[in-house]
Amino acid sequence: MQPPSAPNRASPFPITTDFSLVIGGPLFQILRRLHLEDDALTLLKRRIVIISLAAWAPLLLLSAVEGRLWGGEVEVPFLRDISTHIRFLIGLPLLIAAELIVHQRVRGLVEQFFERDLIPETARDRFSEAIASAMRLRDSVIAELLLVAFVYAVGVTVIWRQFIALDVSTWYTIPGPGGGVLTVAGLWFCYASLPISQFLLVRWYFRLFIWARFLWQVSRIKLRILPIHPDGVGGLAFLGGIAHALTLLAATHGVLLAAVLADAILLAGASLADYKLEIAVIVAFMLLMVLGPLLVFTPQLAAAKRRGNREYGAFAQSYARGFDAKWLRDDPPQSEPLLGTADIQSMADLNNVVSVVRGMQIVPVTKQAVTQVTLATLAPLAPLLLTMMPLEELLKVLLGVVM
Repeated sequence: MQPPSAPNRASPFPITTDFSLVIGGPLFQILRRLHLEDDALTLLKRRIVIISLAAWAPLLLLSAVEGRLWGGEVEVPFLRDISTHIRFLIGLPLLIAAELIVHQRVRGLVEQFFERDLIPETARDRFSEAIASAMRLRDSVIAELLLVAFVYAVGVTVIWRQFIALDVSTWYTIPGPGGGVLTVAGLWFCYASLPISQFLLVRWYFRLFIWARFLWQVSRIKLRILPIHPDGVGGLAFLGGIAHALTLLAATHGVLLAAVLADAILLAGASLADYKLEIAVIVAFMLLMVLGPLLVFTPQLAAAKRRGNREYGAFAQSYARGFDAKWLRDDPPQSEPLLGTADIQSMADLNNVVSVVRGMQIVPVTKQAVTQVTLATLAPLAPLLLTMMPLEELLKVLLGVVM
């Protein structure tokens, strides 16, 4: 079988059709051997069900066996631990489902560099090498082993134990003189379920790093940017489509944050308003992760805009002088009536062209993309508003805003 990263010579865009942040890597190969993955990502539902159940179902069974499923001697039994159910039954499936969308849409973004003739002939080998370099990094065994080590050394030991785990008796830990003691269910949670969730999450960060690195390498190529392109970004507006590709990933972060806040609000008596800073930070983090890499094209866009203003300004100056001389300074041509002359329409068209250059953005990020990422991140937190006001009052407020 041909490896996913091998160039497709029959394609009009060599190598780009094989670009994928998802299809590749040691875990992908393992899942493919287990018949949970294929090169077209058509086994998505099977993968979601099996991985989610592998993380969640043993916790249910072990908690039931230990008598900590619904009541018992603990303050937070398993079925009342909302964050666990949200993490493994909603957040984990979303992390997996995002793979299909990213695979399909990011590949299309890469192809558009060729479709829009942005890559000069002399730089096509450099562009192909940037793609090949990204695929090699994606397939790195060492990189994924380091991610696994990070999850156990930092994700579980530091982040979860010190900042997320509840300080009361729960189904997964019982407080003791020397600190919390993990139950049997807690052992599975800490060393199997939680690492699965955290590994899939940090692997997404690794993929976004690969994407950002690839864009940086492409930005080192002198692209054929057109200051007069109607998209207002020199022909690079298509890169804003990364917001569509990563919307589900942004929503996943909102879900994971909602899970943590739900426990704090419903079990520890906190208020949603107490976490305004955390919510703002997660939104800013997602905007940086999704749209921040596009800023590498700002220097080229700024240079193209300066060049366009200079060149089209000089061209407009020359045309305007000719127009002024023909119709005002010299004797107007008697054989050509002023009313309806093509010169006036050409002058108006030229003004439009110059306006496009003058209004060209130097950042390929639109307000729509910012809004999309922000709303996707915040949407999962909406149900927590019910902890601050009744549903009826909340609906009145929302209707007052939109009506």
